[in-house]
Amino acid sequence: MRALNRLACLAALAAALALPARAQVPLVPADPDATLVEELVVVGRLPGPAWWRVSDGDTTVYVLGVPSLAPKRMQWDRTIFENRLQGANAVVLPFTNIRAKTSGILGSGLNLLRLRSGGPFEARLDPGTRGRFVAVRERLGYPAKHYPTSNPLAAGVQLAADYREKANLTTTDPAKLVELLARQKGVPVVEKTYDIGPLLGAIIRTSPAVGRVCFDEVLAQAEAGPGVTLQAAKAWAVGDVPGALENERTYERCLNMVPGGRAFDERMKADTAAAIVKQLQRPGHAIVLVPLRPLLAQGGVLDRLRAQGLEVKTPAGDRAA
Repeated sequence: MRALNRLACLAALAAALALPARAQVPLVPADPDATLVEELVVVGRLPGPAWWRVSDGDTTVYVLGVPSLAPKRMQWDRTIFENRLQGANAVVLPFTNIRAKTSGILGSGLNLLRLRSGGPFEARLDPGTRGRFVAVRERLGYPAKHYPTSNPLAAGVQLAADYREKANLTTTDPAKLVELLARQKGVPVVEKTYDIGPLLGAIIRTSPAVGRVCFDEVLAQAEAGPGVTLQAAKAWAVGDVPGALENERTYERCLNMVPGGRAFDERMKADTAAAIVKQLQRPGHAIVLVPLRPLLAQGGVLDRLRAQGLEVKTPAGDRAA
């Protein structure tokens, strides 16, 4: 089950992993959120992380942009958050939860067994890449049999999970802490889970070219270490939005490479924007957490809300109330 849960990291990629026979694979994966709305990327005035506001007259939604990857148990000034948590209608967590439903566990397990065959993975690599990979896995403390697959995408996901675990990085903070604090205060928590159990089998049909590019991206990040992420986390904690946006984007770039991956990304943004609009229907205030780049990109969550005529205020003009 642990291995199956780890493979859930592939869920967004699995949205449409079977490539058409003549699909062209870019040599360098593009970032779906590379272009930002410049006027939204500002430094916050208040202590702690930056907040954006979406208002419609009698309701304010406080939007906290959060890192997509951060140190575990990251420290940050929670004064503004705790003030806004008081009396909030709801706290909406990032729409990034992905798992297989119970009904699909058996089929997912069988697909996992198929993925965990044909290894060790390093035996299929060219000598140069093999040497780099072996150096990384030995530094992480794993033997060759820890990567028992011939599938480069599966190997890359396993390597990403191993590297992030050893570097004490997580995709769930600070949202996990926010959820705990909200429940302690009795504030309703809203979250959304995307089911990908039926799609896990598509991993096996992924083009080796796509899988290899993603593996190479992960390998380079593991070699570089967590320095970029740690620096971006420090910037995030003090409201330095431009600095926080310097975080690594390996996963998102890989997602954009596969047919259907961009559609899945669009769906998550549309669902998040709709969740904010729903919170605006009730007088008072609410808190919504959104990963930073999907929040601030052209075509991102705030850009969609502004296109609907909603007022969006930036952290540069934020106030404590």
